[in-house]
Amino acid sequence: MKKFTIVISLIIFFFIIYFLQVNIFSSFTIAGISPNLFVIYVLFIGLYANQFWGITLGVIFGLIIDLIFGKTIGITAVMLCVIGFLGSYFDKNFSKENKLTIIFMIAGTTLIYELGVYFLNSIILEFDREYFYFIKILIIEIIYNILLTIIIYPLIQKIGYIIDRNFKHNNILTRYF
Repeated sequence: MKKFTIVISLIIFFFIIYFLQVNIFSSFTIAGISPNLFVIYVLFIGLYANQFWGITLGVIFGLIIDLIFGKTIGITAVMLCVIGFLGSYFDKNFSKENKLTIIFMIAGTTLIYELGVYFLNSIILEFDREYFYFIKILIIEIIYNILLTIIIYPLIQKIGYIIDRNFKHNNILTRYF
């Protein structure tokens, strides 16, 4: 029952993040570029829940985003699925305690997400690739995502431990001994 409540809470929180992304962070842009809260959120789910929920919620959230924003259906879903999988991979191979590790995770997943979305869209929609403009957007978005993660990481960590205990049935400290 606790897992069900947590999953419903994660879905409700997705809509809160959607509201923040569309209404709040569209006003607080750096050079016209806003952060991608969805990448941070799906990575967080992959890190603290498990691989199944990281991938599943990544696909569901990606489909919702594609239906609302996208020109094509499925690209965001595929890329958020990859981010959910990478979150579970990072959980098994890296520490979630170190902020520097989290910063590298955010930078890497933002890079992978944006590269994947850009190149899949360029293949499907057949538009001219403007690499300089894309790299500028990519660098600013990575920096913005890193800054937001640094600010909200204590909250992510507290909520993440609750999710981790309920989904993985182990204590954080016993895992390393």
